Amino acid sequence: MAKKKNEELDEETMALINWCIEVEGFLVAGGATVEQAQEHIEEQIEWFTDQFYDGLTPEEAAKEALA
Repeated sequence: MAKKKNEELDEETMALINWCIEVEGFLVAGGATVEQAQEHIEEQIEWFTDQFYDGLTPEEAAKEALA
């Protein structure tokens, strides 16, 4: 049986992931499907990462993305 590597993400990475999950919720509330929201975040991850580090809330980032 193969051993699984126990990979832990740092706090900053986890914060970004959780932030993106919140953005996804706002994108869905704005009319996207979950699949569309996830695909958009994946395709534009650099932009969303910049928004995270610029201090935008998930709601603000979603509004910018939907504009």
